[in-house]
Amino acid sequence: MRTRLANRSARLLLAAAAATALAATTTACGPEDNGAAPAASTSTEASADASAGEESGTGGTDSGAGDSGSEAGAGADKGGDKGAGEGGVGQSCGTNDLDLTLTPKSQAGGYYQVTAKAKSGITCYLDVNTPSVSFGSKPEGVASPVGQGGEDPIKLTGSAVAYTGISPKTTKGDAGVEFENVIVSVSDEDPNPAELALPEAAVVEKPIVTNWSTNPGETVPVIV
Repeated sequence: MRTRLANRSARLLLAAAAATALAATTTACGPEDNGAAPAASTSTEASADASAGEESGTGGTDSGAGDSGSEAGAGADKGGDKGAGEGGVGQSCGTNDLDLTLTPKSQAGGYYQVTAKAKSGITCYLDVNTPSVSFGSKPEGVASPVGQGGEDPIKLTGSAVAYTGISPKTTKGDAGVEFENVIVSVSDEDPNPAELALPEAAVVEKPIVTNWSTNPGETVPVIV
């Protein structure tokens, strides 16, 4: 009888031990369960970090695009400056940039047609509408503009030419002073005027000169 009781007690002790072990196992699962939550949290944080990285990357891309845009704009400004610089009039003609040719004409009582052409390799503009013309160095030998023709500015390069007409005498009678040369320059301030020989000595009194023109028909000097 005692033996049965002992066996039964032993079984009860084993059952109790098993229950205790099961409880311990259940308790041990708690931390594992608790550990699962931090794992999920870690995954969420990783996703947040990835999103932040994407946003940072996007920001970097935007920044790069901005820099590229700025550089492109700067390049366009430089190109604009270049296009504004080339869009201007350019080099003004000096008398020494030109080949000047004098030809006597019989119209309007006789006058001289002067043709201006840029020298080889030169491109320039006649910015001043009327040339400076004088016979001798005295004021009475200075030709007065009559306002005929006129283009401002005139581009001279290659075979392009401009014309002006000079009448040495606009008065009647034989009064006047004879000259064998005429002084022509593109402006009063030009430091290198050209002295052109006349075909023969001319009587000069109150001379006149027309504006530059690409049409020789507009440069026959007359007093209106």
